[in-house]
Amino acid sequence: MTAARTGTALTRITEEDIDAIAIGAAVLGTGGGGDPHVGALHAKRAIREHGPVPVIAVTDLDDDGIVAPVGMIGAPSVSIEKIAAAEELVAAIDLLEQGTGQRVAAIMPIEIGGGNSLIPIAAAAERGLPIVDGDAMGRAFPEAQMVTYHLAGLGPGATVLVDAQGNAVLSRPVNGAWSERLARVLSFEMGGSATMIDYAYPGSVVRDVAIPGTLSTARRIGELLLGSELRDEERIGRMLDELGGTRLFDGKVSEIERAVSGGFTRGRAILAGTGDDRGAGFELDFQNEMLLGRRDGVLAAVTPDLIAVLDQSTGHPITTETLRYGARVTVVAFPCHPQWRTEIGLATAGPQYFGYDVAYEPIEELALRAEEARA
Repeated sequence: MTAARTGTALTRITEEDIDAIAIGAAVLGTGGGGDPHVGALHAKRAIREHGPVPVIAVTDLDDDGIVAPVGMIGAPSVSIEKIAAAEELVAAIDLLEQGTGQRVAAIMPIEIGGGNSLIPIAAAAERGLPIVDGDAMGRAFPEAQMVTYHLAGLGPGATVLVDAQGNAVLSRPVNGAWSERLARVLSFEMGGSATMIDYAYPGSVVRDVAIPGTLSTARRIGELLLGSELRDEERIGRMLDELGGTRLFDGKVSEIERAVSGGFTRGRAILAGTGDDRGAGFELDFQNEMLLGRRDGVLAAVTPDLIAVLDQSTGHPITTETLRYGARVTVVAFPCHPQWRTEIGLATAGPQYFGYDVAYEPIEELALRAEEARA
């Protein structure tokens, strides 16, 4: 039995939906957002114990009901080995309610990333609450202030961090930048990752700020990549057609550098071309998420547009912490949500924020220029 649907939109999530959502969210998560396998295990267990999770559209939120974004913060490489317990999710929601005096009406992913799309589903099941079909990034980003709430001039409000030892911290950062600084230090002291809630706002605010329909989009991507109606070589192409994406490179990982630093998984991957890209090279830079790609030294895609690395045969996404030497991969890119192409969006999550000495250019323009150069 699959989830009940209205058109292509989810109206509830069952255990049978989780694998598709996990794969699709990992594609949109651009290599970050936590491990999708761990998140899927959490969500499946919670649904098995507590039943399917109702899904509510962003447009259907009540004005006054508080929507709590629940997720994990820290280095993805750590979260694979330091798996959060269900008690952490419940404790985080309890502390938010105690600290604010307001009841949570719904749960929302703060980002559409591998694990951070599934942990909120588990939290919703644990508390018997609906999950919102939307998020605050339209992808995954490495820092806490990189959300559409911040772009709208809103602060993080009451912020909760909880760890496996039972430590629970409620803070009120003055702005998004301070939220990131404080949460990063705390998550490091909590063992490298922690459960986090921030930017909890009523539905009237979420309707104006959230990027709608992203869980449904993730589920659709997963259906395409898992479905038997397409041959392996057709799946990536169909997904790109539906999402307006671009195939950047086919290659084999010839070098990988990766380390946990400052609470992030940082690194670089070098690819040697295969197939039509034989003889060319591709370089990927990442900080939890894939942020920049260059083909033979020429910019091919850059944050805030989405860059994903997929298994060349199955199309399944590969996260930054599981990318391995010798893997045969396809690199693809998708346009980001228009909010990220604004002046404040680029100042918050554009290439220069991350220290790259390049100007942002939309993936559509870069892809057209690359096609003309190869013609």
